[in-house]
Amino acid sequence: MTPIPFDTKKSSIDWIAFGAALGLALLGLLTMNSFQGQDPFFLRQATWILAGVAVFFVAAKVDWRFLRRGSVAAALFVAVLLPLIVLIVIGTAIKGARSWFDLGAFALQPVEFVKLALIITLAKYFSRRHIEIANIRHILVSGAYAGIVFVLVALQPDFGSAIIIALIWLGMVLLSGISRTHLFAVIGISIVAFSGLWLFGFQDYQKTRILTFLHPLADIQGAGYNAYQSTVAVGSGEFLGKGIGYGTQSKLRFLPEYQTDFIFAAFAEEWGFVGVLLLFVLYGVLFWRIIVSAMRGASNFETLFALGVLCYFGAHFLLHTGINVGLLPVTGTTIPFMSYGGSHLLAEFLALGMLSGQAAYALAGRRGDGGEWSGGYESAV
Repeated sequence: MTPIPFDTKKSSIDWIAFGAALGLALLGLLTMNSFQGQDPFFLRQATWILAGVAVFFVAAKVDWRFLRRGSVAAALFVAVLLPLIVLIVIGTAIKGARSWFDLGAFALQPVEFVKLALIITLAKYFSRRHIEIANIRHILVSGAYAGIVFVLVALQPDFGSAIIIALIWLGMVLLSGISRTHLFAVIGISIVAFSGLWLFGFQDYQKTRILTFLHPLADIQGAGYNAYQSTVAVGSGEFLGKGIGYGTQSKLRFLPEYQTDFIFAAFAEEWGFVGVLLLFVLYGVLFWRIIVSAMRGASNFETLFALGVLCYFGAHFLLHTGINVGLLPVTGTTIPFMSYGGSHLLAEFLALGMLSGQAAYALAGRRGDGGEWSGGYESAV
């Protein structure tokens, strides 16, 4: 068949997805603006948003078909493991976790880009073996890829990111067509793994957080303080909220880490139920457009990559909101595009840009003969 050309026209960019992501980033920025007089979060976050937008448009112009090559995916996977190993040894410890490289003017959190690299690796693996996914061997091998990353991240210790890693793998396995028998096997393995982590992996404060989740009001002045203040902030927003800049729980510092781990609660306090509904609509639009990208993928790899990005964003969204409303134990998880921080913003805009870049040659294929591209990249799939 005739190779699909790479189409870099503007029509390949998903403006709806980009608009939803930018809207979420601006809502987060408005929430941080409430504290501009006390903290530099607003100006720094505005800079990171601009950088993220630039990354998005650059990524949208790249021909990502080289990622279909097995050698490229393998090299990328190995390359991202090295920073995780180095972090454990010399990384900068922030709140007890060695998750950051201190570069002076800013700090870099490599795990955000590791998540994206894992999605690429799993998409490559399953794109070649999705028909044989019923074979337990492929589940175990893919689990080994994710397991290596999970262990290195958990050793930092960054349990929140480790959970995201596990959920990305689980989501991609389920979407690839796992059998019911193997699904129960995965659940059983997860229970065993959790038991092992409880006995040998979790720090004492992590165990305390989980126990506090089971008994949230047992120690609201100690281990349960963050979760309690978060639920108070969400509830106090009521229907219309207290107004931008008038969130007392966050502005008066009763709510900790309001700009990152608890920005949803800070936003809900100021914007109320109406604002939260708007937020959910924007995330719903974003997830819908990612699903559309998956359906229009030029090959199995592009489809699985898009579904992996959906798992990535969805896991962060569900964990963050669940923690903020008191349904899940506190693990320190950001929410896509809203939370303060450059590393996750750059990785998220990069992922969206990659989806638009992949859509360029899928769009060109639909405009052409509509056939599957069978050039050098696809032959490796």
